Amino acid sequence: MMEPLSARQTQILKALIDEYIETAEPVGSENLDKKYNLGVSPATIRNEMGTLTKIGYLKQPHTSAGRVPTPTAMKFFIDQLMEEKQMSLADEVKAKEEVWDAKDDIDELLTEATHALAERTRSLTVAATDEGKVWLSGYSNIFTNPEFADLHTCANLFNFLEEAEKIHELFFERPLSGSPIDVFFGEELGWPDLSPVGVIATHFSAKGKNGALGIIGPVRISYPTVIPVLRYFRNLIEEVAG
Repeated sequence: MMEPLSARQTQILKALIDEYIETAEPVGSENLDKKYNLGVSPATIRNEMGTLTKIGYLKQPHTSAGRVPTPTAMKFFIDQLMEEKQMSLADEVKAKEEVWDAKDDIDELLTEATHALAERTRSLTVAATDEGKVWLSGYSNIFTNPEFADLHTCANLFNFLEEAEKIHELFFERPLSGSPIDVFFGEELGWPDLSPVGVIATHFSAKGKNGALGIIGPVRISYPTVIPVLRYFRNLIEEVAG
């Protein structure tokens, strides 16, 4: 059980994660002091970052003096701290129009939905049914993230995506949190080759099939923007296919 954070630690952690999502770089105390009005001295920020590292919310990449959030910190941020940026009504209507014509064919519906979702989230998107069929869209979006400038990392991710069994395992064979949206990190899945990867997933039921819809990107994917879009598309698939 993680120990509860003080209000000051929570404020520093939120600022650090906001900065990390924006820059993809390890964050130092000087950055936080200059850019965020935290109301405490740089020395205090440094001390609190040291404590947050000790208790498992931050880690220090060996090549940097800065810190990055751990999966525990990212989940805390998603559950407690982030403010979702809702889709506009116009965007919801447009998304519905894009998939509406495919409503009678689950295959075509998931093709259209993954494509529209990839376009909106600028991420790699995946849909799967529990019978093992997989739909993927938005491969090129992976390359917009500095984390995937490394060819070895990209190769590992693409190898994973080619294995339908691995995708089935990710979406259908692990305990779910019980919340409508699940977030997994490669590091905590025990797949070291996928440690820079974050997956946001949701489950749906359409035309008698159980399925999953997911967004794959770096650990610091823009959760406040992406989660509401994923939730909308899950509801849209169920509504349109109904």
